[in-house]
Amino acid sequence: MASTRRLAAILAADVAGYSRLMGADEEGTHERLKAHFLELVDPKIAEHRGRTVKNTGDGMLAEFSSVVDAVRCAVEVQRGMIDREPELPEERQIRLRIGVNLGDVIVEEHDIFGDGVNVAARLEGLAQPGGICISRTVRDHIRDKLVYPFEEMGEQSVKNIARPVRVYGLRPEAVADLPAPSVPSPLSTSQPVVAPRLSIVVLPFANLSNDPEQQYFADGITEDVTTDLSRVAGLFVISRNTAFTYKNQPIDERRIGRELGVRYVLEGSVRRFDKHVRVNAQLIQAETNRHLWAERFDSDADDLFALQNEISRRIAVALNVELVAAEAARPTQDPDARDYLLRGIAAGWPPSRERYAEQIKMYERALALAPGTVGAQSALAIALASRTLDHMTDTAAADLARAKELAERVSIASPRGALVHYGRGTVLRAESKWQEAIPEYEAAIAFNRNFVYALHGLAYCKLMVGFIDEACELEEQVIRLSPRDPSIGNFYFRLGTIHLLRSRIDEATSWFEKARSANPGLPYVHAHLAAAYALKGKIEGAAAALAEARRLSADDRYMSITHLKAARYWGVPKVRALLETTLFVGLRKAGMPEE
Repeated sequence: MASTRRLAAILAADVAGYSRLMGADEEGTHERLKAHFLELVDPKIAEHRGRTVKNTGDGMLAEFSSVVDAVRCAVEVQRGMIDREPELPEERQIRLRIGVNLGDVIVEEHDIFGDGVNVAARLEGLAQPGGICISRTVRDHIRDKLVYPFEEMGEQSVKNIARPVRVYGLRPEAVADLPAPSVPSPLSTSQPVVAPRLSIVVLPFANLSNDPEQQYFADGITEDVTTDLSRVAGLFVISRNTAFTYKNQPIDERRIGRELGVRYVLEGSVRRFDKHVRVNAQLIQAETNRHLWAERFDSDADDLFALQNEISRRIAVALNVELVAAEAARPTQDPDARDYLLRGIAAGWPPSRERYAEQIKMYERALALAPGTVGAQSALAIALASRTLDHMTDTAAADLARAKELAERVSIASPRGALVHYGRGTVLRAESKWQEAIPEYEAAIAFNRNFVYALHGLAYCKLMVGFIDEACELEEQVIRLSPRDPSIGNFYFRLGTIHLLRSRIDEATSWFEKARSANPGLPYVHAHLAAAYALKGKIEGAAAALAEARRLSADDRYMSITHLKAARYWGVPKVRALLETTLFVGLRKAGMPEE
């Protein structure tokens, strides 16, 4: 999509003391902030005919065609925030700082750029918590139209802006003296709410136990799933506070979808008897009331907190896959960059040469429409590096070079985020820089603890640097979190390799066979299975598996031991020594020549 220019009033807001608040109560702060935006900020922006450009974790950016609307919205948001958390001590209350500027902006699909935006962000930084700062241009436009008591703060030199900016401020005390604004309900708007592509509400899970006191466990599952889904990049999740207004009410998925402006509804139930817990969950497309996914989780555990944690994580992981697949399959007459990005994600499962080619084509189309999109650049870098790792490309060097360039570009433009760090880690892994990749994967997991592909990548790197026990625990966690993952064949293969290095040949063979069944198109699975079969004395099966590895491979690496060793770096000396006594011994017995 080509960029355009227009004059706009820009409103920038952030949370004062966000790092301190998150450090004291990360999940509580996150949930309260989401509720403020859903119940006050977003409705006010809509009421004043504005558009939310993007949310930034601790703040947001919005644009208005009218500067009067922008300032009126800013004031009413700040006045509304005063009344929202009276039960909390002042040091724990969320308070916004807001800056408003008027300027020419460059408009792209999901962002706006230019000095006008930069000045708004600097004004926000000058505002007191609960206050507003505006530029002189804004003040001149509203002087005779709004009577808010803005005070002159003089000319201020702000970062990366060549000329000083004359600033006017509205103090928090002045905001508090204003009458409280009406707050439009997010559940009743005059116009139908357009649901974001990836949008969901987690309804309160029903307690089906005979003991009413077990309701806390059902509520805990609901809250944890909501929190875990909120960590998924690009997913709009209705806050817990709003979702719980539907508790103990008849469920009409179509009505809930319309009221909340979401495409998907997750509902479920919890039944506990003695130490056994059963959780049922189902995903429903709100518009059609069609069931898309359902799962039952049965567990016995003495530690209910650990059980609740594991169940909520597994649901969140499964839903991430299901939602992307559902949106990718949705027919679109005029696809935009986001459509192509979703189609690309869905096209890559399970990995194959053809699927990688289709996935990369979708990401290229997304970038052609929106060249600066961080998500598409990261996704393309990951796909190019991944097909190099999977030996499914004839242009490995060129793929890796482009993947590296994209990952570096994204890390400069947007250094934070799970996908950005995962992309950098995957490129480093493809370059055999396992030690350097480990902190990148760990950073991705810190942003999203349910990022199974980051956990899988971390397991690989831990294995290559010799931390075999840690690698095993990570890979077992991956399989436990996503037992029906489209890439489950890769997970099985990695666990099989770990058992092979431990000389647990029976276990290794079992996992390699599972990997082959899940995805028979991976040449390295057949090669490792050939070695395992040969070590067990199944020479005929080993020879057949080796022949299949050669057939599927893009090069001649499986033609000889020398070729295979030259094709990739095999880890630190400890790991190479273990491979010599397991994998390479088995391949020789399977019929692979030395030269």
